[in-house]
Amino acid sequence: MKIIDLSVPLYTGMPVFPGDPEVRVAVVQTYETHAWELRQLILGSHTGTHVDAFSHMHAGLETLDEIPLERFFGRARVVDPRQPDWPRDRGLLFIDEVGIEAAGKIIGLNPGFAGGNLTEELERALLGERIITYTDLIHLDRLPKETDFMFFGVPLKIKGGDGSPVRAFAILEDESSGISLKETP
Repeated sequence: MKIIDLSVPLYTGMPVFPGDPEVRVAVVQTYETHAWELRQLILGSHTGTHVDAFSHMHAGLETLDEIPLERFFGRARVVDPRQPDWPRDRGLLFIDEVGIEAAGKIIGLNPGFAGGNLTEELERALLGERIITYTDLIHLDRLPKETDFMFFGVPLKIKGGDGSPVRAFAILEDESSGISLKETP
């Protein structure tokens, strides 16, 4: 199998959405002083590659710790918004920007999640329909077009969490591994 990392690294001073907390990563214990190394992380819940809980944009909807773990991974496909046919019942990831005009189409296809280059307005609409959204995914251009792969973007289990950084990645099928993403009848 082949694994494609879809996450940006977290580091002090990295770009954040205007108004979000600045990122600080500091070494607070070292091998010399404690016989181990430990970092303190200061960042917002929507920093870097991250997932949005439904509660992020809709008061009263489920928070991260209330969403079942299996919702944060599954079969997915990279979708070109200009193509007429998009797959059903799998995650949809977009390299090119897709906006609110696609909301009805996406919702009708029943994806568990969507991510990539989504406008804020589209994210709000999808979260309102309980479709998980992922932001700041990278390397989507390295994924096959018109072919399913397994996507994983599991958050920290933050009580009452509205979002969380994730280590997102895709696993591509490899005939020699015995892993198959094809549906069986």
